[in-house]
Amino acid sequence: MLKSRMTRDDGRAPEEIRRRNLGALLRHVHLHGPLSRAALGTRTGLNRSTIMALTADLAAAGLVRESGLSSTGRAGRPSVVVRPESERVHVLAFDVAVDRLAAARVGLGGTIIDRRDAVRSRAGADLDVVVGVLAELGRELRDGTPPDSVCVGVGASYCGMIRPSDGMVRFGPDMGWVDQAFGAELGRRLGLDLPVLVGNEAHLGAMAEHQRGAGVGVRNLIYLHGDVGVGGGIIVDGELLDGDAGYGAELGHMMVNPYDGRPCGCGSRGCLEAEVGERALLDAADRPAGLIGREAVRAVVDAADHGDPAARDALRRIGDWLGIGVANLINLFNPGLVVFGGMLRDVYRGSAAQVRARIAENVLPVSRERVQLSVSTLGDDATLVGAAELAFAALLADPLAGARPGSSPAAAPPVTHPAG
Repeated sequence: MLKSRMTRDDGRAPEEIRRRNLGALLRHVHLHGPLSRAALGTRTGLNRSTIMALTADLAAAGLVRESGLSSTGRAGRPSVVVRPESERVHVLAFDVAVDRLAAARVGLGGTIIDRRDAVRSRAGADLDVVVGVLAELGRELRDGTPPDSVCVGVGASYCGMIRPSDGMVRFGPDMGWVDQAFGAELGRRLGLDLPVLVGNEAHLGAMAEHQRGAGVGVRNLIYLHGDVGVGGGIIVDGELLDGDAGYGAELGHMMVNPYDGRPCGCGSRGCLEAEVGERALLDAADRPAGLIGREAVRAVVDAADHGDPAARDALRRIGDWLGIGVANLINLFNPGLVVFGGMLRDVYRGSAAQVRARIAENVLPVSRERVQLSVSTLGDDATLVGAAELAFAALLADPLAGARPGSSPAAAPPVTHPAG
């Protein structure tokens, strides 16, 4: 495992060194769970007395607790175990998909403590409805918190192109959102005096799978997320590739069939999303136009498993287009892992043979010799977990400032975190 970028003496002021080391130490406990002081020393490269001082500071701030003893496996005294204060320190995380809304109270350490879900109708630009439902779910979650619990951040995942600086939805093609002030409006309705940090669902899903899911320990991965359309996130050397303005890695709008492709919600034709998305699969399987949603997609996959010819042909066709897209991405980015999330978990289950055949035929041998394919291990929680990690970013950057009750930590982008 790579060590965190701990700071010892590189010319920075002592307080800056301490702040960075506290953040890196807390990040280890947050991502990996209870760790002994000895294990933290091994992971960070810091000496025992420094680890003791840092964990004491974190414990005094109510972020961790030190308890019990753990054998180090070596000669000498057992080591104290450092645990995240998951019940006391939490964030609120929200996920806006085309057909559903989700909200959760997530404790430090990544534990989903409480959760609420609601149906979202496909009703067009529904900002007021969405923030109203999410704010109510947030209030329900807050009502159930212990008296000494501290909310240190709010994060949200949205199925569209997000301006990172203020959570503005610049473009949400599946629901017609254009320049909707989602982050600001949700923050106002929640009334917590905390900024709402908003990210693209597939970007956050990629981050979540990298930190807590199928991609743990993988430095370079691609995450493909299917909802009604298709989104993507790319992790390069442990960090999210987000582009110049935060709108990068729109993998669903990679052109795969420009000449006779299906129309896409973005206004183009033949995008990967248009060829492998929900409607493409249901049309190919001769399902009625009014049949929509995740259960309809799963029904096609299940029908193919039971020998339905139309369903099998549909999955072969969709799998071929998906394989073309994945082959292009492997040739471009040489990932160690490609993860299929959202609706694409089900699609890949029924079309893996076609995807692998395209990779074998169209990917350069040196790029395909190590790449692995996997479905998301976080399942439908991937984007919600990513939203929670976004909300924890400010606390992990400056633990002692972010842990103060009533503090409003500055927004911190999710793209520069070491893998830790």
